[in-house]
Amino acid sequence: MAISDSDGVLALPLCTIERTGDRGSDHAEVLRLVEEHGIAVVVVGLPRSLDGTIGAAARAVASETEALSGELSASGVDVLSHDERFTTVEADRALRGAGKKGRERRRTIDQSAAAVLLQAWLASGGRG
Repeated sequence: MAISDSDGVLALPLCTIERTGDRGSDHAEVLRLVEEHGIAVVVVGLPRSLDGTIGAAARAVASETEALSGELSASGVDVLSHDERFTTVEADRALRGAGKKGRERRRTIDQSAAAVLLQAWLASGGRG
């Protein structure tokens, strides 16, 4: 996960949520973080194919995004998706550039990629 500053200008890595295999438990952890940090919008990465089409992985994410949206809507939190193509590549490049070694990069790559995704969403004017 990543979070933006209060002005919605800069995205920063927050944490990595380890998936449990139990969607309800995973969503409860997202809700806990949303409440803890006063988050109003959750942006989920949509894994489009390289050509921009929606494949099986993106359909699965869209289904999960819809379920999460239903759970968070009672809290007044919007759940949106944003194209995540190349976010992991960009995050890895940035971590390498910062001198992070293999094990340290692997430990933080997901939250760094989330920050790249959120920064792209913020730069787009907050459009899904």
